Amino acid sequence: MLKSSAIYIFILLLFCNTLYAQENPEGLQKRSYDYLQKKIDSFDADTTGLSSYQNALLAKAKKEQNYDKMAVAYENIAFSVPEAGMIYADSIIFAAKRTHNKATIGSGYLTKGIFYYIKKQYKKALDHYIIANDYIANTNNAYLKHKVKYSIANIKFYLGFYEEAAALFKNCSDYFINESDMGYLNSMHSLSLCYNKLGKYHLCTETNNIALQKATQTGNKLSESYIYHSEGVNQFSLKNYTAAIKNINRSLPQIIKNEDFANETVGYFYLGKSYLALKDWDNALSYFKRVDKAFTEKDYIRPDLRENYEILINYYKQQEDTRLQLHYINKLIKADSILNINYKYLSGKIYKEYDTKALIKAKKNIEKQLAGKEQLSIILYIAIAILFVIVMVLLYRYYKNQQMYRRRFEELMQLNNEAITPQQLINEHVATPEKNTESKKPDINPEVVAALLKQLDKFEAQKKFLQKDLTLVNLASAFNTNANYLSKVIGYYRDKNYINYLNDLRIDYIINLLKTETKYRNYTIKALAAEAGFSTAQHFSKAFFTRTGIYPSYFVNELNKEFELL
Repeated sequence: MLKSSAIYIFILLLFCNTLYAQENPEGLQKRSYDYLQKKIDSFDADTTGLSSYQNALLAKAKKEQNYDKMAVAYENIAFSVPEAGMIYADSIIFAAKRTHNKATIGSGYLTKGIFYYIKKQYKKALDHYIIANDYIANTNNAYLKHKVKYSIANIKFYLGFYEEAAALFKNCSDYFINESDMGYLNSMHSLSLCYNKLGKYHLCTETNNIALQKATQTGNKLSESYIYHSEGVNQFSLKNYTAAIKNINRSLPQIIKNEDFANETVGYFYLGKSYLALKDWDNALSYFKRVDKAFTEKDYIRPDLRENYEILINYYKQQEDTRLQLHYINKLIKADSILNINYKYLSGKIYKEYDTKALIKAKKNIEKQLAGKEQLSIILYIAIAILFVIVMVLLYRYYKNQQMYRRRFEELMQLNNEAITPQQLINEHVATPEKNTESKKPDINPEVVAALLKQLDKFEAQKKFLQKDLTLVNLASAFNTNANYLSKVIGYYRDKNYINYLNDLRIDYIINLLKTETKYRNYTIKALAAEAGFSTAQHFSKAFFTRTGIYPSYFVNELNKEFELL
């Protein structure tokens, strides 16, 4: 973000040529408001004579009790005398409230919020942005709405909500491109910072290049410096450390001249990290200590600068300098206390008092549309009631299923407690000839039946059912019989069709394997499926559920819990 005066320049109109007041104060007061404002806007770096026009505009407004122009006059003075800006900001609000104009009042609170932001007093800045938003949101002033949006995006960026901040800055840049060069450049610069934090480094560079072209076209040297600063940080992220140093050093003279200690400090931090990456500890330490100096003198800290103290602590730990190590540990504790206080306050505020307000406004608009439409209201209530019932039913089914899953798991574990061997587990689920009384006995030669049953026993005992792609036709061929005979024998003597017969053998095998062999509990479902002879994890899970009433993932998790308690 363009800090300090870079932010409030966005609010001021660009100054043009230097002119001097040639008339006496009384004569100036007789001039029109437009004339005086144009004179004020015409001043550039040399502000000799500026106060005459500013005071004349203020005196004229007071004399005529024109509170709207009085608020404008105080704002002119506030931004030309930043050190007294907060006092004049109160005067802006005082005059604005007497206009009873929501846009003017909102603009006054926004201006005061910006002065708090310049001073890095983010709590108070956010409070005033929220008040400003309350007034401006109920107007048709798109320019002010986007100024509020831009200001709150700065807070979101500071909090680390980069996706949300990026969306707001993009919206602002799209609006300001045709409304304000400074608004556009500030929005693009801040958008590039968001892209960097989101790891979209090439998009950050692309945004910086577009903004730099605009800054060059408009001759805005200060904006150019902030863009180089952003690109320097971005080049560090891309591990182009030499390019990072070059860009940041190019940016710092104007930033220092602008008295923007925040971005000056950030520049020192990334210079230090770049030199550290290049193994130049002497240069790196000198910049890290400049970051510490800013914190000592101004209590300035933000989340990414916290690492500055971790680096210094680790360095002096390696140097076995316990005195300096302790010194920087204390500094880090102080930094954390400031960060924790600010973040706890700001995070709660921005979501409870800004985003929530937007939701409440949307809710009121919907309620307004539904006013007088009782039928729609009834439908809405019914829908909510139905939704509530559905949710309760789903919750009930979920808890019932969990109970059922647990019961079935315990039943499976009971088999293990009785020391059943893998073959016994298989036989537990295999029907005997006498067991099946309902199915019609196959009209097949008894000797053929006996031979097939013997082969099935051998097939089960040798676990040949674990082979993949084992079809009924393949198995019949291996038994030297036809698929029809084999299907009938399995259906009558095993009391199930071929697919269920094969799947059950495999599932019973894998259940016993999981209970007896610890290593298989670390397998993925796909690996367990392959171990059991299934072609896909989906088929395995479906067969497992059909056989046991629970899914394999649940069974494995519960198994691990059981054995952790042992």
